Amino acid sequence: MSRIPDSELILNPDGSVYHLHLKPGDLANDVIVVGDPGRVKEISKHFDRIDFQAQNREIFTHTGTIGSKRITVLSTGMGTDNLDIVINELDAVVNVDLVNRVPKEEHTSLNIIRLGTAGALQADIAPGDFVASSYGMGMDGLLYFYADSSRVMNKELAEAFVSHTNWNPNLPGIYAVPCSQKLMETLGKGLTSGVTLTAPGFYGPQGRQLRLKLAHPELNGLIETFEYEGKRIANFEMETSALYGLGQMLGHNTLTICSIVANRVAKTYAKDYHSDIDRLIKLLLERLTA
Repeated sequence: MSRIPDSELILNPDGSVYHLHLKPGDLANDVIVVGDPGRVKEISKHFDRIDFQAQNREIFTHTGTIGSKRITVLSTGMGTDNLDIVINELDAVVNVDLVNRVPKEEHTSLNIIRLGTAGALQADIAPGDFVASSYGMGMDGLLYFYADSSRVMNKELAEAFVSHTNWNPNLPGIYAVPCSQKLMETLGKGLTSGVTLTAPGFYGPQGRQLRLKLAHPELNGLIETFEYEGKRIANFEMETSALYGLGQMLGHNTLTICSIVANRVAKTYAKDYHSDIDRLIKLLLERLTA
C-alpha cells in the first residue's frame, strides 16, 4: 500500500491527527458527535469516568466510560464542511497506521451517532419531538467531490426530489444516503423517522429571510409536499448528509437523532429546548449502554 504524503495526512508533533488532536487509543468505537462544543460536557457529565480530553478550535473531545461501556463524545461545529474534516480524521485514527502513513489491513468500523437540533418541516412533528433520520439528503454537493460516491446514494430518491422542487441547476447537486439500519433498530427504535434535509447554511438555504431576499421563496413549500415511496422530508439541519455519505463510504455505521426546536410550517418554537436536549441525551446513553 502506498504511503500517504505528509501534505495530505497532516499530523501534529505528538503524532495526533491535525484538527481532532486524537491518536489511536483516544477514541472509543461508539462516538457521539454534537455541533455545539458546550454540549460535550452536558453528555460527559453522565460518564462514570472521563479518561481522555482534547480541545482544538471548536472541536472538544471527551472519552470515558459508563459501567463497562466506553464512549467518545466530540463536537464538530456546524456544517458539512466541518463534517468532512471530522469523519475523515476519525477514520484515519482507527484505519490508518499514523506512524508509517499507510492504510491498515484490518478495518475498524465505528458507530457514529449525531445528537443535534433541527427544524421540523411537517405540521405533525412538534417542538420537543425526537426525529431519527432514515436518510440524509444533501443540498451541499459535498459527496460529489469523492470518487464512487454513487455507490452509497439512493439515486431515485434524489432525482424525485430534484424533479418535484424544480431544483435550480446552478445550486449544488442533490444526493441521498440511508442511515445504518442496525443503529436505527437499536437507537432510533420507536422515534419519529423521516428524511433529513441537510442545508449548506442556516438562513437562505433553509428559506429564512432577514434583509436579503430569497432566490427561491417557493422552495420550502415544495419541500414540505415532497413524497416518494412513502418517504417525506421530516426536518432541516446542517450535518447529516455528510455524516451518512462519508461514514458509509468509509465503512462506518451512522445515525442522526435530533430534538425538534422549531416547526417551520406552524411557526412554533420549543419553550425549553435545553430540557428536551437533556431528555435526548439520557435516552441515547441509556440505549447505548443497554
